[in-house]
Amino acid sequence: MKKFAVLTSGGDAPGMNAAVRAAVRKSIYHQAKIYGIRHGFLGLVQGELFPMKLSSVADIIHRGGTVLQTARSPEFLTEEGQKKAINFLQKEKIEGLVVIGGDGSFRGAQVLQKAGIATVGVPGTIDNDIPITDYTIGFDTAVNTVTDAINKVRDTATSHERIFIIEVMGRNSGQIALHAGLAGGAESIVIPETPFNLEEVCNRLMRGVKRGKLHSVILVAEGAGGGIYVGDEIKRVTRQEVRVMILGHLQRGGTPTAFDRILASRMGAKAIDLLLEDNSGQAIVSRNGRIEAVPYDELFARKKEFSWDDYHLASILAI
Repeated sequence: MKKFAVLTSGGDAPGMNAAVRAAVRKSIYHQAKIYGIRHGFLGLVQGELFPMKLSSVADIIHRGGTVLQTARSPEFLTEEGQKKAINFLQKEKIEGLVVIGGDGSFRGAQVLQKAGIATVGVPGTIDNDIPITDYTIGFDTAVNTVTDAINKVRDTATSHERIFIIEVMGRNSGQIALHAGLAGGAESIVIPETPFNLEEVCNRLMRGVKRGKLHSVILVAEGAGGGIYVGDEIKRVTRQEVRVMILGHLQRGGTPTAFDRILASRMGAKAIDLLLEDNSGQAIVSRNGRIEAVPYDELFARKKEFSWDDYHLASILAI
């Protein structure tokens, strides 16, 4: 009988629970034992392992966050910490580990893989900054959360005739800002993939003011300088009243969308398929609607593609 384990690592993302559920139930379906590891790589170093049953994942598909919990682990970044984790997994005779998380989590999984521990990575991050895959688990939910915030802030922006700056997450990625900005009709989208053009943003705002526009909403990815900085610069140049709203961790929470639940279920199940086939050392990706797997090295050698067509479209539609 095979013996697998699953953990969630890094920042939580809506849909992680659906991936855990799929991994657990797919394992049991194939008569493999499955264990959960609490607190990600920290729990791996500390030995926080527990058996999971069908009931362990009942009624979690609709819940945000992660029932396995997650944490950062500076100790795992050290050689000593990695040895602890490897020795623990070998002692417990874990034959395969599913790691659900982002880029840092995948690199941790690769460390274990090179040490002889079979691992498969499942992309769970709202940032959608993992190369090759079209979507990561949690991204769609985060975009919907931001879009809803844009819809709501327009009411008060219109009432007070103000410029609103909304800062969104994404680390060094403008994926959330781009997709939510396009969906929400933002007047400008400021992203780290291209330098902040203050003149262009301000000219766009002032053209709107001259034709009687009552409000403007500008989306700023946190990696592009931050909402406060952008807001101060716009206020300095335009002399208009500006308000800054930082959505922060609100974007990580909430019930995952149907899209994220389905994506997570397919990815979590695929991870177990690979382990059952002794085909580890890979990350799951969604490419052109298909769930596939690519080796870690190939994933790390690529950069996330950015849709400049969508970026230019958002600019055209916001004239």
